[in-house]
Amino acid sequence: MDCLAQGQPPVDVRWQKNGAKLLESDRVRVLPNGSLSLSFVRRGGEQSDEGSYQCLAHNKYGAILSQRARLTISSISSFVTQPSPVVVTEGSVARFACSVTANPPAIITWEFNQRALPLETERITVLPNGVLQIHEVKPEDAGVYCCIATNIASRLRSREATLTVNPASGAKPLMKPQIIAGPQNISTSLHQTVVLECVAEGNPRPLVSWSRADSKPIDVFGARVLGSGNLVISSVKAQHSGIYLCRATTPRTRNYTVAAANLTVLVPPSLVEKPESQTRPRAGTARFSCQAEGMPSPRISWLKNGVAIHSNGRIKMYNSKLVITQIIPEDDAIYQCQAENSQGSVLSMARLIVVMSEDRPSAPRNVHAETISSSAILLAWERPQYNAEKVIAYSVHYMKAEGLNNEEYQAVIGNDTTSHIVDDLEPACNYTFYIVAYMPMGASRMSEQVTQHTLEDVPLRTPELSLTSRSPTDILVSWQPLPAKLSRGRVSAYRLSYRTAADEQVSSVELPGEGENSTQHLLQGLQPDTIYLLRIAVSTRIGWSQPSAWSSHRTPKTSSSTVPPAPNLELEPLNCTSITVRWHPAPSDAIIQGYKLLCYPDGQTEGSTIQFHPQDYQYTIAGLDPRRKYHVKLLAFSSHGDGYQAHQIVSTPGCPSAPNRRLATLPAPDHVHGQTNSSSVVMLSWGRPAFSSGKPVSYSIRYGPVAPYNASAVRYLQTTEQTVMVQGLRSNTRYEFVVRLHMDQMSSPWSSPIYQRTLLEAPSSPPLAVRVTLIEDDTALVSWRQPEQTNLVVTHYTILYASQRAWLAGEWQVLQREGSNTMALLEKLESGNVYMVKISASNQAGDGPFSNMVELPILRGKIQQGKNPRHTYSQTETTVFTDGLPFDEKSMTGIIIGVCIALACIIICIFILITKSKTRRKSSSSKMIGRINGEVMHNGVPPANQQQAENAEVLVPIMGNHFIDAKGGTPLMINRSGPIISSSQNKARKWNIFSSAEKRIPKKNQAVERGCFYEAGKTVLQYEEEQAVASLQPSSLQNFYRPLGESESSQTSEGSRDTGDSGNFSHDEAETSSPNICQQPFVCEDKRGPSENVATVNHGGISKREDTSSCVLNVCAHASV
Repeated sequence: MDCLAQGQPPVDVRWQKNGAKLLESDRVRVLPNGSLSLSFVRRGGEQSDEGSYQCLAHNKYGAILSQRARLTISSISSFVTQPSPVVVTEGSVARFACSVTANPPAIITWEFNQRALPLETERITVLPNGVLQIHEVKPEDAGVYCCIATNIASRLRSREATLTVNPASGAKPLMKPQIIAGPQNISTSLHQTVVLECVAEGNPRPLVSWSRADSKPIDVFGARVLGSGNLVISSVKAQHSGIYLCRATTPRTRNYTVAAANLTVLVPPSLVEKPESQTRPRAGTARFSCQAEGMPSPRISWLKNGVAIHSNGRIKMYNSKLVITQIIPEDDAIYQCQAENSQGSVLSMARLIVVMSEDRPSAPRNVHAETISSSAILLAWERPQYNAEKVIAYSVHYMKAEGLNNEEYQAVIGNDTTSHIVDDLEPACNYTFYIVAYMPMGASRMSEQVTQHTLEDVPLRTPELSLTSRSPTDILVSWQPLPAKLSRGRVSAYRLSYRTAADEQVSSVELPGEGENSTQHLLQGLQPDTIYLLRIAVSTRIGWSQPSAWSSHRTPKTSSSTVPPAPNLELEPLNCTSITVRWHPAPSDAIIQGYKLLCYPDGQTEGSTIQFHPQDYQYTIAGLDPRRKYHVKLLAFSSHGDGYQAHQIVSTPGCPSAPNRRLATLPAPDHVHGQTNSSSVVMLSWGRPAFSSGKPVSYSIRYGPVAPYNASAVRYLQTTEQTVMVQGLRSNTRYEFVVRLHMDQMSSPWSSPIYQRTLLEAPSSPPLAVRVTLIEDDTALVSWRQPEQTNLVVTHYTILYASQRAWLAGEWQVLQREGSNTMALLEKLESGNVYMVKISASNQAGDGPFSNMVELPILRGKIQQGKNPRHTYSQTETTVFTDGLPFDEKSMTGIIIGVCIALACIIICIFILITKSKTRRKSSSSKMIGRINGEVMHNGVPPANQQQAENAEVLVPIMGNHFIDAKGGTPLMINRSGPIISSSQNKARKWNIFSSAEKRIPKKNQAVERGCFYEAGKTVLQYEEEQAVASLQPSSLQNFYRPLGESESSQTSEGSRDTGDSGNFSHDEAETSSPNICQQPFVCEDKRGPSENVATVNHGGISKREDTSSCVLNVCAHASV
């Protein structure tokens, strides 16, 4: 072991073992360079070399001691825990434990049936602490298991344990989650690996999750989950300390159970304030200050030239300070502050130089003190007898007279006064005072000491109450005595007041301030299951304090079953952020199965419960706020339920300040800026504080909604950048953001909060439960529910409705309603139509999607008697809409078949038309109607076979409101001579076509239609037809046309489609013509032969024979306009 010391030579090095001088021998030698050499190290016995070593180096100025170094010899002891036989049911969890004490730590492996255990990561898990877990146990897992511990010193084999697997009997019943192996409280050193085990059972299999009780994020870089829920933290650091919660939750339910464990990371001491070298005159006062931190809290001791200092009249040690008064030349030395805990030690040195001066003033004279109040004393004195004119200042020193190692306080005043009021003293205490005069060359001796007593006062505060019920009709009220600083005198009495929460009448009990039961009282004869309010006041001889705030407690319900009584609870603040909770069970016949602990700040609601095993009797609550009041509740539970509750209130103290800390606190990030990007994203940026350290830094971001405050909604982010995008926020919500800086296990305070509100989000889903109810013949009521969307604000709803015909044409009627309305009336609906209705929600951010369309049929005529007219149509009754068209899902197959048949028919018709077209071209010269040359025809028409086919022109008749033929088709007209075809060379010609505007003669189920052909200078043809009136579909027109004078009838081609026009047409450039150009109508004769005048009409694929009649055409002349 090396020891290197620097200083003015000669420097002598000596060694100590366990605080005593180390003697040299053949095996133990100090080398010339100061190092210590040990040969053939030994372990165990009186000559064991194990222990702590320190080197002491000294020269003419003094001596210093090094920090401790511990020598440990590798070893492995017998097993602390060995595997035990286990019997489980198939499909459950089997667990074996194995642990051993070894240095260095041993590696645990497992054997199954004397062979290395095959590790299946899905079912079999071996934790670093030696625990073996087998999930979903199978019959082949049954056998013999044993563990083997190995390190560099040795190898040990445990005893064998048998795993028995029983077959499962039938279906596994539903079972709430149960933690069969929860995490245990662990204390570990820095950089070790920690395993927090959590094995849960249930049906269905529960999900295991981890969190911290202080809501801080778990370090995702150093932590991982091993197996089905075990938390493993590698290379633990100080910030990993805290309470970890294992939560087993049944999937898709709120059934869960929680187990907690406290992880304490032991940290070697480090100095945050080091002593500084000083130069003081003889008879002066020197003060050295030293503060350290670590876990557990380091113990501070002082050394003078490597030797421990003990308090005496002049030298005192208190609160990590060393005070030397009335300095003498022998005090000139090297002083060391040593901080030690179980993890190591650290030292820091400072030198005191004593200046000798003979020209000093004498001590101040005739010092006397006078009490002014409970916290102030007046001091007065006379100037020194010698060299009083050289005095430049006075120093007043005072401390409590009772006790040892009390802290000494000092106040420096000018030389222009010989009195001083010392205030901020504790009431009812004795204080000792003395005064020192100072001049440029040094200080005088201390004056004589005087003691004075401060007056009493009313108590500053009241004690915290502990409330416990031992039966449904009583409350045990207890409290701790007030410290002298708060009582400000001797407590003479307590006044306990109580009342029910529903009653204003207050009852009071006065109790003596001293005695055996002066800090508790049992209230009896109370009402069960009732909330009581209690408070206390304290009195001294001077008077009563202000009463405390009301504390509430509910008495238990009356029950026939025996539940555990309230445990005896003790609370002790460990430091400014931690509370130690201790308890022991009260005598009872109830079998305790565990404890439940609850801690929450005053003024807030109760938080989560921490559950403990029945053998646990102590717990440390960490991560609390300094100078804050907390409620702590504890109860025991058994198979009969929760027992009576113990309730205490405790306040955390303030954290000690270190104004001269060399390691300053990190500054918080500045210039924090936020920008809202969308309804769920906020971009944060900040500036790095101005300090010169080049070490890597990281940042924590804490954010949560401002109101209502919910601790479970607070989230944390970690980043190494100076910008972060916070995602997953709720829309239209105000959030608070703060940022913290981290560097080298240090954290800055949180920055000043900034507030950002996320943008309003447009509705992402349509309104729900759209229903349309027909309430009258022409009025319907539409109702709906607001879309399911968090924080959604709807300013208005848009209702679109239209009949099927209007819907196909894209013509919607629009209604809008305010966002607070979820109903609307549709009025003036037409009977015989089917209406389509859909709704969307909108706000300032945009419009949401429309709901599925709802069909509302409006029946023609009155609603049949006996039927409910208020029939409701909802989204469940709608037809499926694809690409804007309605289709019945059940008839999709029929539609596809129908489309295929229609396509086949079209192809056949095209083929027939092409065939007929070829036939017509061959006989066109003999079958066409004669050519019309522009002259007026008087008494006859030339035969059609005398005209040239290519010059034939035909006027197409104007059709009425019905189809000529049920089949529809081309506008061809056929007579005996053949088809009448327009010339393709004259398609650009314009025609004037008029229809005779004669009055229709009404007949029963008959309709008369007329039409004529007309063009200037050409023949005008007029015809008249009769046909039956169909209700919905037009019938085939049974009129066939032939040239005037021909007696033989001709068959018509497929008739023209209904155009929906009136029948009155005119040429673009012609004036209006007379409707009575043709005075004589067609004369239709019934002239049928055995085979002619019969047409075959095909309706929907079914052939039908229909009779036809020949029509006589009257041809009249008409002059050109």
